[in-house]
Amino acid sequence: MILEIPVFSADDALVAARHGAGRLELCTSYLEGGLTPGGGLLRYLKDQLTLPVFVMIRPRAGDFYYSGHDISVMKEEIRLLKDLGADGFVFGMLNRDRTVDTAACRALIRAAGNLPCTFHRAFDLVPDVEEALKQLTDCGFTRILTSGQSDSVDGGVQTLIRLIEIAGDEVVIMPGGGLRPEHLRDLWNQGGLQEIHASCRSDRVKKVERAGGFTSVDPRLIERFKQEIARLEQISRYRMV
Repeated sequence: MILEIPVFSADDALVAARHGAGRLELCTSYLEGGLTPGGGLLRYLKDQLTLPVFVMIRPRAGDFYYSGHDISVMKEEIRLLKDLGADGFVFGMLNRDRTVDTAACRALIRAAGNLPCTFHRAFDLVPDVEEALKQLTDCGFTRILTSGQSDSVDGGVQTLIRLIEIAGDEVVIMPGGGLRPEHLRDLWNQGGLQEIHASCRSDRVKKVERAGGFTSVDPRLIERFKQEIARLEQISRYRMV
């Protein structure tokens, strides 16, 4: 199981990589929910790290309805960041009625070329998850980041289980948004869980961030996730014997 950790600075990224992240989601502006980072940050991290770095493409805070100018900017960001070594991209666009903007999604996926793309938690706003799942699969997304249409995974576990079952092998459903190690057992027991997305920030660190302080992941939480993943994978291997 792959543990993806969102990071918002070079320090975040280096700590997450050192303590066992399987992939990074690189963003800026934690308090805005993640915006497109600068190219210099990506270039520096690609020189320092070997694990995959997926880059957030989100030009502004607020809703996920984008103008034609926004989409043009997003395509240009993809072009530039691809040249700087991005391993994949994360984005999500909706129409005013919160259905998936398939035309915009296809345009950005074309810009990404052969690099994998994740549809982010804009998915949690769509009115029909099964229709959106089909549309995103048809667009060519490789994974969908979702908390199961809830504010956090706490309230979305049953929806996540259903989505993982429906998606099968066509697209990865990646639970994230308030994910904790204790959520993994229920998601894992249903089968099909391949990847998870966790900020690995303790309550103490979050309080510092809200006060405008330094942002950092908590290595202790990374270790808790790794231990739970190892435990579940060991149980799975035992059952297969």
